[in-house]
Amino acid sequence: MTEKEVFDWISQVQHPGRDDKDIVTLGMVEEVVVSEGKVTVTLAFGKRPDPLKNYLVGAVRAAIYRQAPGGTEVEVKTVVKEAPKPKNPALDLNLDQVNEVGHIIGVASGKGGVGKSTVAVNLAVALARLGYRVGLADADVYGPSVPIMTATEGFAPEAEGEEGHELFIPIEKYGVKWMSIGYFAPAGQALIWRGPMACSALKQMILQVKWGPLDYLLIDMPPGTGDIHISLVGDIPMEGAVIVTTPQDVALADVEKGVNMFRNPSVNRPIFGLVENMAWFTPEAHPEEKYYLFGKDGGATMAEHFGIPLLGQIPLVQSIREAGDQGEPVALGTRPDSLAFLELAQKLVAAVNKE
Repeated sequence: MTEKEVFDWISQVQHPGRDDKDIVTLGMVEEVVVSEGKVTVTLAFGKRPDPLKNYLVGAVRAAIYRQAPGGTEVEVKTVVKEAPKPKNPALDLNLDQVNEVGHIIGVASGKGGVGKSTVAVNLAVALARLGYRVGLADADVYGPSVPIMTATEGFAPEAEGEEGHELFIPIEKYGVKWMSIGYFAPAGQALIWRGPMACSALKQMILQVKWGPLDYLLIDMPPGTGDIHISLVGDIPMEGAVIVTTPQDVALADVEKGVNMFRNPSVNRPIFGLVENMAWFTPEAHPEEKYYLFGKDGGATMAEHFGIPLLGQIPLVQSIREAGDQGEPVALGTRPDSLAFLELAQKLVAAVNKE
């Protein structure tokens, strides 16, 4: 094992926010030291925080582990070093100069109508209630619902910076920073975009935002497993995903599509777990009663089938729907349905830390 070999291995690590150039070409590899049984790599970052710092450190470590002999110890250090300004600066969508995001997690579903956005919004609020710094990007380009669910309709995100280098300022409410494509389109107007246009808009909406320091950035992904999803996962340094489903047996095929997408070698992102939404119906007047309208423990069976954790079971309660329509996420409360989202948030944090 030589330093040249290590350089070759880590030259495969691309910076998603810098035109997918590799970190060696970008001059980010300050030093590589190979000693007996140990590899030490030093990465150089600019003076301002890079939101992909943790992702790149992990990617370098993984690239070396894949090639190095078994038992090799790998250490990745970071230093601050101001990079030279490019001669022809272009719009830089990675926003590495203003953001530092710990974990980027997608919330996905194999099909629409399973309450994915409801889970995403309430999960974000629950994480904030647990004390984490949270942002949510509504990437459901054809059906953005975050503005309604958070009562932020009509809000227009401001932008700051020079022309061509503007950063959008997310809307802050309920302790969460929100950004949605719905903020940029008139209410009720359908967004008729072809795939490439939608992908470009979503990338800009997620990366060209002044998120600031965040512990978790959730991405409410469009339902399904099409081109937009592949582009999102390819362009955004998403650490992993949560899949939302309903308990019916017929939902198994849709969950399988989502699982296979993230497990595809070209995507290769971990699935932190499954969320079973509408697990049972509970009358608001009788919270102790449970009626399994769509079958019992279907989500648990699916999770076991695919070998992923069951992160939570969310009941079908009228208050969840009403709270979403009124723009006050149910996760703000203290009732059993509210606590279900807090428990889901706790289990997600544990799953991410375990990974």
